[in-house]
Amino acid sequence: MKYYSTNRQVPPATLRDAVLKGLADDNGLYMPERIPQFGSGFFSALPRKTLQEIALDVAIALFGDDIAVAQLHDVVYDTLRFEIPLVKVTGNCYSLELFHGPTMAFKDVGARFLARMMQYFTRNEKVETNVLVATSGDTGSAVANGFLGMEGVTVTVLYPKGLVSKIQEAQFTTLGQNVRALEVEGTFDDCQRLVKQAFLDKELNVRRRLTSANSINLARFIPQAFYYFWGWAQMPQDSEVTVCVPSGNFGNLTAGLLAQRMGLPVKHFIAANNANDIFLKYLQTGAFSPRPSIATIASAMDVGNPSNFARILDLYDYDYTKITAAISGYRYSDAQIREVVKRVFDETKYLLDPHGACACEALRERLEKDRKATGFFLETAHPAKFKETIDDILDADIPVPGKLQAFMRGRKQTIAMSNRYEDFRAFLL
Repeated sequence: MKYYSTNRQVPPATLRDAVLKGLADDNGLYMPERIPQFGSGFFSALPRKTLQEIALDVAIALFGDDIAVAQLHDVVYDTLRFEIPLVKVTGNCYSLELFHGPTMAFKDVGARFLARMMQYFTRNEKVETNVLVATSGDTGSAVANGFLGMEGVTVTVLYPKGLVSKIQEAQFTTLGQNVRALEVEGTFDDCQRLVKQAFLDKELNVRRRLTSANSINLARFIPQAFYYFWGWAQMPQDSEVTVCVPSGNFGNLTAGLLAQRMGLPVKHFIAANNANDIFLKYLQTGAFSPRPSIATIASAMDVGNPSNFARILDLYDYDYTKITAAISGYRYSDAQIREVVKRVFDETKYLLDPHGACACEALRERLEKDRKATGFFLETAHPAKFKETIDDILDADIPVPGKLQAFMRGRKQTIAMSNRYEDFRAFLL
């Protein structure tokens, strides 16, 4: 299969080239030329399959033209070495817990898959690959750990100074080996801008093989479709399923929309926003107006110019009416997020992280209007990754899992970086 740029100013690329380049030369994001379709028989069989079996079926449909089934099997099964349970929170509201991987965040799925696919494509080459990743928290840790120790790959993580939690920071600043952490003076949007400028710098790309591990890379974003199929398969049979996604850079939501385009019978999608409500305002007005991001307690959603919005427009042929029919938007302030975390815990003893709280509340509001529906939301990170915030909300001392404690014992190793591209370019050279 070939992959075209959303800007459509360059020729389509092979899967290998799309994965290794990350961003197209015209600054567009790669999309598959053809989206495969599953029939009703496929979906009726899903509840009897394992997570890995479902993921492999989807991977074969998407990538089977370019990678042999045996190799895809190894990539998928090595990626998904952890559970993704669906947990009932209330009567018709479920949480899809995506925080049981190595770094306890949903991005473990896409990051691990990308690392293994990249390793497959470069297995016979001697050229070093430089993976650049901007992070507002969980992406950096997932990518760094996904590529940790991989020969021929250097990972450079850019993150906004003082704007990620201490546990998240420890997960990518204490690793060493082939992982470098740049502490950038600025916001996540500054970090993302630096990475994009590097990819568009032709001279730099001649001298260094650069690729992205953010959700702009199709091998990071597409595998996230796997768990939508899995989550749907675990829901009560014959239910009309609505899915709610905490939304930052929109790779996660776009993967769900891709799954729906492949035939997954999701009735409706909800984009839960924090104060960075650029997408919500687009749904309300039809105008997409990026702006500097605002710091909130749901920091992974603090994105003022979401890259994957281009993919959503592309999926729906830039048709505003189709987009607003398929997706609803909700917005929550820090105060509202705090109230949701406390209320849900008091009523159900289910512990939400700030991002999951946005999604849980948006789903609850939607289901109140549609009593026939059931739904699940994506719980994208373990609450202990935001321990200080959660402890303050609940006036408690929530336990920290052993996986996270191990990261906290490491020594922080960072490099200070301005938000000027000239400085970043000099560092890469």
